[in-house]
Parts: sequence; C-alpha cells; structure tokens
Amino acid sequence: MEKLMRRWRCQICGFVYDELRGLPEEGIPAGTLWSEIPEHWTCPDCGADKASFDMQPIR
Repeated sequence: MEKLMRRWRCQICGFVYDELRGLPEEGIPAGTLWSEIPEHWTCPDCGADKASFDMQPIR
C-alpha cells in the first residue's frame, strides 16, 4: 500500500514540513509521516509544538 504524503504548516511562523522530503538535517528521513514524528518535536524555526501545525493540501 502506497503512503499518501502531506505537508504540515506551522501556524506561528509558516515553516512547512513535507513528509515526502522529511528533515534529514533534523534526523527525520524522507518519507516520514507526521504521525511518526515524536510528540516532543518542535518547529525548527520558531520552537512551536506539533499542535501548532495544520495539514496543507498538495497542489
């Protein structure tokens, strides 16, 4: 079964986490789903928690 990849945007600063790309510089490999990121993870730009992100449609 193929994974549906999404993007998540920080409502505070606008940083975008793209599941397809991951964040290798943060130790999160490409293809990591949002649900697989630890709950203690914070936005690398502003420090907001995961609850501050919302899913963005891919166009």
